[in-house]
Amino acid sequence: MKNKTKKNKLVILFIVLDVMACIFLFCTYGPISYFRDLLITTAMTTKSHHYLARTLYSDNLINKVLSQNYTQEVNENTNIGDIDLDSIVETDKYESEYEKQILEHDKDQVYKIIELEGTGYKGFMAVVYDPSKIELVTSKYLSNRGQMLKEMSIEYDSLVSINAGGFADGGGTGNGGTPTGTVIKDSKIVYQGVDTGWGGGLAGFTKDNILVLTKESATKAIASGLEDAVEFGPFLIVNGKRSITKGNGGWGVAPRTALAQRKDGIVLFIVIDGRQPGYSVGISMAGLTDLLVQYKAYNAVNLDGGASSSIVEKGITISKPCAYSSTGERWIPNAWIVK
Repeated sequence: MKNKTKKNKLVILFIVLDVMACIFLFCTYGPISYFRDLLITTAMTTKSHHYLARTLYSDNLINKVLSQNYTQEVNENTNIGDIDLDSIVETDKYESEYEKQILEHDKDQVYKIIELEGTGYKGFMAVVYDPSKIELVTSKYLSNRGQMLKEMSIEYDSLVSINAGGFADGGGTGNGGTPTGTVIKDSKIVYQGVDTGWGGGLAGFTKDNILVLTKESATKAIASGLEDAVEFGPFLIVNGKRSITKGNGGWGVAPRTALAQRKDGIVLFIVIDGRQPGYSVGISMAGLTDLLVQYKAYNAVNLDGGASSSIVEKGITISKPCAYSSTGERWIPNAWIVK
């Protein structure tokens, strides 16, 4: 009887494994390209997991999929004059639920946190009503290693913080100490990193608290008034014009961080959790752009995502980052904070 029960269990196990194998093969090689495209674009835009795509597919197929899923940026720099920091109007009539979420706040409120949820993802958005309270901070160990966002948040006594620029991460073992791209702090170039090759450009705030997205050189941007900035991308919305996202946008589905400003000057910090099936898988670049448009972002940039994505409120990590540390966070080179 025992042998028969054991045999039945083995049969069930093999059936389950066969079904799982069939599902895997159908998703990766079947007639529906969505799953294949998702796997390839997700793997190929990470810093250390290209092998996940290359193990299953040829370089020709990978290149074909990437050519059919991409983000084409708006070829413009921010028009500073379009942003009116004094145009927020008190009202009890809202044109949409999204506008109500943004505009319904106390007069002296510096920021509010809104929970975000959509198909396959969960996250948070900090709505910052006073952009003069925003600044860029860098790891005190820059060039040596980064710091965790929570650590920087406590150190600078910030109300809310998000991760900012990227960093060299060879083999997925980077320690956050070597930023990719240029970093500008207090109108000075504090780090001249290598080009990310991921689109975008300099993204940061002027002395007049306007979010600027520009392809100009750091020197020219500083001369034009840029005070704090990181170099990253892609730019998702410039001067109210959204980038063209073909397919899923070319970056797969992953945790994301985005920085945006509305035409009325309100700034949006968005962090989407991911890589946690059952809780939140993440969001595509196209989906992130759609989300930003819903909340009337006028200029918006994608910041470093993946395991770096995190948001901290008053020293407490409210998102669920997906790194392998005990807290889920990674060491990062810099962060945007609200004081």
